[in-house]
Amino acid sequence: MPELPEIDVLCKSINRSLKGIPVERVVVKQPKCTNLSQRESNRLLKGASVHKSYPHGKWSISQTDNKHLMLFNLGMGCSLLLVPQEKLEEKKYQFAFLFENGKALRFSFWWFGNVHLVRERKFEGYALTSKLGPHAYGRDFTVKRFKSLLQGRKGAIKQFLLNQKNIAGIGNAYIHDILFLARLHPFRTISTLTKREVEALHRAIVDIFSKSIKLGGAFWEYNIYGRKGRYDAGCLLIGYKEGKPCPACATSVEKIKTGSTSGFICPRCQKLK
Repeated sequence: MPELPEIDVLCKSINRSLKGIPVERVVVKQPKCTNLSQRESNRLLKGASVHKSYPHGKWSISQTDNKHLMLFNLGMGCSLLLVPQEKLEEKKYQFAFLFENGKALRFSFWWFGNVHLVRERKFEGYALTSKLGPHAYGRDFTVKRFKSLLQGRKGAIKQFLLNQKNIAGIGNAYIHDILFLARLHPFRTISTLTKREVEALHRAIVDIFSKSIKLGGAFWEYNIYGRKGRYDAGCLLIGYKEGKPCPACATSVEKIKTGSTSGFICPRCQKLK
């Protein structure tokens, strides 16, 4: 599942390749992945173009020049490719935007995902996105803002960070290394964190996401041009490296159960306090 870095890369790609290009038509082959019919989508989008695309957590939001928002959540295993229109039918897909420059943005979902269209004035209360927490990256994601999100919270830090209602964009792919870099155990309770530990955690989120974005996202995800990200296994610190030596102290990385998900920790660097 794409997380914040991959969605950031996606939005930059849309801005680079599709900004200002009018939509020719919309093709809906699987109505369950969208909120409007093909006819209604074409009525609202035909002739409109993307003005700006930006990420919010695991959602890509593209603002059109006719005051609509195209909301993309790639879910699990979505192949999203920019292809020539003559190659659109070469692969099974559920949804596509066709543009006047002869290109098509093709969504192929193998499990689930969303392509929704909403009016700008209705976005604030839109059910799928209105409860998302602050975006976990960028100019507005300051240490001060992060501290305020943690203020008065209870429970384990890992579960807090993975809850998209608290903070948007962090998932299982990056959480292990984020917590390791901050030297925090996944079960560490939020109320026991010191000022320095909160600052270290904020810095870990920013540093890891910055590196992944710079490298085009994770190696298991493809961009819209069909190229894999370069944030590869060598970039991972301890995530998914059970039995491998910790890069800081050489202790064997352990895999532990953390609720409904697994966690990877260094038992020496991330002692539970």
